[in-house]
Amino acid sequence: MNAHVLADTLGDAPTVSDWVSVDQKMIDSFADCTNDHQWIHVDRARARDEGPFGSTVAHGFLTLSLLSSLSYDCGAWPERLGTIINYGLDRLRFLAPVKAGSRVRLRAKLKDIEEKAPGRLLVRHHSEVEIEGEETPALVAETVILLILDEAKA
Repeated sequence: MNAHVLADTLGDAPTVSDWVSVDQKMIDSFADCTNDHQWIHVDRARARDEGPFGSTVAHGFLTLSLLSSLSYDCGAWPERLGTIINYGLDRLRFLAPVKAGSRVRLRAKLKDIEEKAPGRLLVRHHSEVEIEGEETPALVAETVILLILDEAKA
């Protein structure tokens, strides 16, 4: 499979995931995992009374970490495509806070496919994590994935 065939397979219409709830339990677990216990994330009373958002909010990197599962959920990758490796991000911006109890989803659009070597493709998506009921997305990024196609493993 070359870049042109893959582009036809992936299509050029945006793909959209299901909504995922970002609750306080998820935020607290992420804080424990990363040792980032800043009060805007974990202290409900202080965040409500003193915080700029009126409640606790998810870590930006928690929202970012959801990109992997959301990209599978939205069908951005055909099944049995090969090995999908996170290659990085370009132009990442955190635009709006994700308040505890919010729901988010991914809207991804294929931007570019570049053949790096036979059977190895660099795929770029314009990715936005939307917050249910909000105009501004939580984050916008260009995600970069290295695909090692199944046929290249032989």
